[in-house]
Amino acid sequence: MSMQPPAATAPGPAPAAAARPAGEAARTPAVIELIEVSKAFGAGGNRVQALSPVSLKVRKGEFLAVVGTSGCGKSTLMRIVAGLLAPSDGHVIVNGREIDGPDARTGIVFQTPVLLPWRNVRRNIELQLEIRGRLAPEARRKADALIELVGLKGFEDRMPHELSGGMQQRVALCRALIHDPTILLMDEPFGALDAMTREQMNLELQRIWAETGKTVVFITHSITEAVFLADRIVVMSPRPGRISDVLEIGLARPRDFASVRDAAFHEACDRVRGIMNAQGMVE
Repeated sequence: MSMQPPAATAPGPAPAAAARPAGEAARTPAVIELIEVSKAFGAGGNRVQALSPVSLKVRKGEFLAVVGTSGCGKSTLMRIVAGLLAPSDGHVIVNGREIDGPDARTGIVFQTPVLLPWRNVRRNIELQLEIRGRLAPEARRKADALIELVGLKGFEDRMPHELSGGMQQRVALCRALIHDPTILLMDEPFGALDAMTREQMNLELQRIWAETGKTVVFITHSITEAVFLADRIVVMSPRPGRISDVLEIGLARPRDFASVRDAAFHEACDRVRGIMNAQGMVE
């Protein structure tokens, strides 16, 4: 059975997120820094260069989107930042420390929710704390607060098979946030959803980002999704992946469905698309 909660309203973001003075973002310190990071798989004749040297800084509290075609190294880059994959060369600095494995201050959301079918919504969310040995009486209160934040109140005891795809991704988002990470890495989290649910999730994610102040790195194939969500967009080249360009998106927040009709929105999409088309890429 597939169920969908009532569409949650999208209240405006916290004042700090809503009124960011011009130039402030550029002065914000970096919480993620990639220094000449590259990655190759295999050896000899089977060697595949997935990433050319990549250097990038991600600012504290920023929403950074990464776009590019399949096989350009977007997911590889995210897994390296998450500490799930070691770079072949280069350095990854997260919160001032070079990483050598998964970091407790980072949360990850993948394209598929990967929920445990024998656990209900609340217990799937609490799994993150169990693994980290941090499950305590206040864990239920934290889980309940997140469940309300993403619009799943009333579904705490439902099993994964009773939820729609969008609801399952909301649970996965709660699970990534339950240990209060400072950084949220999202690898095409809405790619498998239908168009209407995806749009609603974009609104929800923007609201949650504004309310929590997390630093978000969001991987997507969709130019329009990247422009709708991001402060900056990193455009990746075809394999071996490298950064073709980094674009500032100066659209006002909060953004809503009316924003996509603005000339500035279409201009930003055209800028990204122009870079991708110049390299033979399409959305």
